[in-house]
Amino acid sequence: MNQLLAMRAFRCIVECRGFSAAAERLDTTHSTVSRQLQQLETELGTRLINRNTRRFSLTTAGQQYYAACVDILDRLDQAAIAVGQAHESPSGVLRISAPMVIGTLELANWLPAFQQRYPDIEVDLSCDDRFVDLIAEGFDVALRICGPLADSSLVARLLTVSDMLLVASPAYVARHGLVRQARELTGHQLLAFAGGSDWLLSDARGAITPLRAQGHFKANSISSLHAAALAGVGIASFTRATVQDDLLSGRLVQILPNCTLGQRHYYALYPHARHVALKVKVFVDFMTEHYRNLSTPTR
Repeated sequence: MNQLLAMRAFRCIVECRGFSAAAERLDTTHSTVSRQLQQLETELGTRLINRNTRRFSLTTAGQQYYAACVDILDRLDQAAIAVGQAHESPSGVLRISAPMVIGTLELANWLPAFQQRYPDIEVDLSCDDRFVDLIAEGFDVALRICGPLADSSLVARLLTVSDMLLVASPAYVARHGLVRQARELTGHQLLAFAGGSDWLLSDARGAITPLRAQGHFKANSISSLHAAALAGVGIASFTRATVQDDLLSGRLVQILPNCTLGQRHYYALYPHARHVALKVKVFVDFMTEHYRNLSTPTR
């Protein structure tokens, strides 16, 4: 008896809830799967499955052995993948779904370095602020900016947590003066996201100041608000990750540096799978490294 094949057959029977379905998944016959189970039970000296013509159930020993099989087989598969990937170059088309802000304002900060490191990966980027169905729409991975993520059927890798900042151009500050207290913001042009909610400004002591973002300009895209802020139209709110280069270069300055509008979580999402494709793994690892470096910039 090949014990590993028998263990795989037993696991497949349990997960497929039947012999015929297991045989189809393993591309073999019903009789072969049944024989492998019988040989395994004989070798172990105990019954693993109680079965009749209508249904089957795991015995107590079967439940324990199934858990052990899953652990052992997954470890073996992961070891085989690790050995294979050690000599494999990541390649192929990588379909990524990302919000517009990453595609328009943050893309230049990571894409050139990623393609230089992995020249055989072809990036197919789709920018959309809706939450796409990764599996139904054929995406390998999605980048998301949101609050803490609820439980999901997807694997969620937290890339960074970024403060929401108030920023304006030096020209705007020169014309309208420096804001020193939160209540002074009511006299300024606050650039609002169309359809967005009121701002809740939190200071270093945790005090909250509600603000209605009222101004002469609204937009339904972050890139338009960014362009308006650079042009000196008013004060806008972005994540630190989005405007870090602007702050370092002086194109934008932070308003009320001791205050934030909360935080946003950056996630990489991908479907659950026993074997994560190498192109997905290296991309998620790269983005984790990128945002980790971005959170501790050097001048």
